[in-house]
Amino acid sequence: SPECSSSSSSSRSSSCPKKIQIKASYSDPASPSRNVMSLRRRELLKGLALSPLSLSLSLEAPPHSLAREIEVGSVLPPSPSDPKFVIFKASTKDTPALRAGNVQPYQFILPPTWKQTRVANILSGNYCQPKCAEPWVEVKFEDEKQGKVQVVASPLIRLTNKPNALIEDIGNPEKLIASLGPFVTGNTYDPDELLESSVEKIGDQTYYKYVLETPFALTGSHNLAKATAKGNSVVLFVVSANDKQWQSSEKTLKAMLDSFRV
Repeated sequence: SPECSSSSSSSRSSSCPKKIQIKASYSDPASPSRNVMSLRRRELLKGLALSPLSLSLSLEAPPHSLAREIEVGSVLPPSPSDPKFVIFKASTKDTPALRAGNVQPYQFILPPTWKQTRVANILSGNYCQPKCAEPWVEVKFEDEKQGKVQVVASPLIRLTNKPNALIEDIGNPEKLIASLGPFVTGNTYDPDELLESSVEKIGDQTYYKYVLETPFALTGSHNLAKATAKGNSVVLFVVSANDKQWQSSEKTLKAMLDSFRV
């Protein structure tokens, strides 16, 4: 540097030793610094060479359990009972509660244009499995033109002290929806919002079904729900729509509700 060149020889050796030493080490083929730099360069080139492979792998279609924000018709099989729909069968790959054994596998049909949406970690029960004290959201699907669905699971212990209780052990349909209503609407539940309730028996499993008109609900002004108890939890299937969606898709939404099984 100019400062070093203008000083005496002894001054240069004392004021700029690091600069001179670094220059020497770079010119020495056997220096450790050069070996490290060569190794890093080879690793960088190796990474660049592999990047097309990594890109091609990332573009492959994910399994349906990992699919997000894509139409379900591209990853789910057609429903055997109605080819206009596809069928979603939840497995241990899909949610933390299924992996923990707190929820039994469930299934339902969807129009192929619907998309699966992400569930926030704080709502998914991922942080509290296997001993969650409050209900959590299992999965969510939606379509802007037709509505949305979600599966909510509640620990059985929150509703009854009887282990492995049947839904009848918890109470009648009105008592159950009074406890789980806020998880249907997204905020509050008023008994006046319940238009209809019924009991459905499928094999050994009993389901409670609900039709609600919920003008102040965060989920939508129209809500359908279906609940059953199995194992350690009560599983609640919720179908929601606003007025416009309900007008055009009521029949489709009811078919989805009827298809829910645990």
